[in-house]
Amino acid sequence: MQRETSRYSVFSRRAALLMSGKAALATVLAGRMYYLQVIESDQYAVLADENRIHYRMLAPQRGRILDRFGVELANNTQNLRALIVAEQAGDVAKVLTRLRDVVPVGDHEERRILREIKRRRSFVPVSVVENLSWEQFAALNVHLPHLPGIQLEIGETRGYPKGETFSHLIGYVAAVAEADLTGDPLLELPGMKIGKNGVEKLQDEPLRGKAGSQRVEVNAIGRVIRELSRDHGERGADIALTIDAGLQEYAADRVDGESASVVVIDCVTGELLTLVSVPGYDPTPFTTGLSQRLWQELVSNPLAPLVNKSIAGQYPPGSTFKMLVALAALESGLATPDHRVGCSGSIELGTHEFHCWKKKPGHGALRMVEAIEQSCDVYFYDLARKVGIDRIAEMGRRFGLGQSFRIGLPGERPGLMPTRDWKKATYGQPWHPGDNLNAGIGQGYVLSTPLQLAVMAARLGGGRMVTPRVVRSVGDMLLPRPEAPVMAIKPEFLKVVQDGMVRVVNGGAGTAKRAKLPDNLGVLAGKTGSSQVRRISKAERQTRVRKNEEKPWIERDHAWFVCYAPAETPRYACCVLVEHGGSGSGAAAPVARDVMAEVMRRDPARRMPGERMAGQDDKRGA
Repeated sequence: MQRETSRYSVFSRRAALLMSGKAALATVLAGRMYYLQVIESDQYAVLADENRIHYRMLAPQRGRILDRFGVELANNTQNLRALIVAEQAGDVAKVLTRLRDVVPVGDHEERRILREIKRRRSFVPVSVVENLSWEQFAALNVHLPHLPGIQLEIGETRGYPKGETFSHLIGYVAAVAEADLTGDPLLELPGMKIGKNGVEKLQDEPLRGKAGSQRVEVNAIGRVIRELSRDHGERGADIALTIDAGLQEYAADRVDGESASVVVIDCVTGELLTLVSVPGYDPTPFTTGLSQRLWQELVSNPLAPLVNKSIAGQYPPGSTFKMLVALAALESGLATPDHRVGCSGSIELGTHEFHCWKKKPGHGALRMVEAIEQSCDVYFYDLARKVGIDRIAEMGRRFGLGQSFRIGLPGERPGLMPTRDWKKATYGQPWHPGDNLNAGIGQGYVLSTPLQLAVMAARLGGGRMVTPRVVRSVGDMLLPRPEAPVMAIKPEFLKVVQDGMVRVVNGGAGTAKRAKLPDNLGVLAGKTGSSQVRRISKAERQTRVRKNEEKPWIERDHAWFVCYAPAETPRYACCVLVEHGGSGSGAAAPVARDVMAEVMRRDPARRMPGERMAGQDDKRGA
């Protein structure tokens, strides 16, 4: 009996201990649950929402690119597209086969679609066709019941209303490459496109805008259930250029079918009114996806449509360079305006003979203004021999040659203004006297771009060191105009070359009499130039030098013409280059005449609304 009582007591103590342990554990659990559910409830509610609610970055709408008057050069156009969701489609290949009966889907595109479907989750949409026409979009809507998994969307894509005429200037956008990644999360968004060339690249950051966001509810595997809220972000800034779209189109039409450049610049402000390079290219395929066939066509085209000839084409300037040789001679005191040279058709230097290509029998005795008017090579051979390349090069740099203006467009090249030291460093050879003579007529090592020669003409006419620019405003901010100090050249020296340029167009013996403007549009001052692309052999010279029209296109001389107007108060300057055009007077000068006539006709519209030129009333446009 006593043993039973003792056993019961032990059991009771053990039961009590067990119950106490359970009670303690229950107390701890209850306390923990209270702590989690009451004290930490807000934190865990947030964590739960983070699992349920996702925030996604949205690409903002890209800003537009406009001309000086608000004409759209790059905008955002409607993009009608078709997507496919694999889990809804079932047999994807079968759906794509049906889709081909409505819209074209190539084998290459089908392989791309299937690759993307394999890489992504089955509920994630994959792009099938972009930039559908409205007729194709409508047809797909009609056939949609028979195309399981196909979704139709209306989005946006970059549009270029002016196409090839502005392709080099505006550029294009394309998908972000790995080399473009900078840590900006906006660049990592699917489908994000950035500027790859032209103004699109130059002003890419302000054009991008600021990203928006989307708040969506998802299930446990990440599928979107519904959209909770959306912030579209901040649209990119509009970029206004200095370019006049109407004038650009007019100039491009005048050189259509050629390989050419037309640059028009304001002699007072430095604003570029045209920056034409033809032929151009269609920028749209670069944005939507360029085929290998089209790329090969572009790179193999002998007219080089991918090269912006206005800023990247480097050519001997030919006789358009002679005004700078004359200024170098005047400033150095080695010649005066009355310096006379007798031209008999050639000049000898050692055992070499340098010919006057403008007039084989020779021009006779000429003074400086007459030599510019008639473009006498022998006269400028004589000046270059007296002055030397270093003084000529220093004058060339003052007028914009041999340097980049950093207008910001990709591909701008500096040309070449050679010196003695340059030749020694580059070729390990001394500068020869014959090199001076070649440089004196803008041949030899001298290279320039059409932009540089347009700036040269503006500085010669206006007498100010204008700097070219192509962007007028970013958003609502008007960019400051660079200062244009007076050229450090004596006015009487400038007057000599200006008078010569006036006589080139308006004188009795001028080389560009066909470039004369109608009387009501003022007086045009200019200079022709033809630059050789191959050396004339001694054998050819002794027999017969072929005319340009008798040569293959690739061997013909480049044709130049530089000018400004009105001559009495210069406001606009122009440079025209026609690659392998033959003579400047025949191929380039008529184009420049027509372009400058159009410039003068459009002059009252040059002013922006509400803007006046400093010191002038509304009778003359800015």
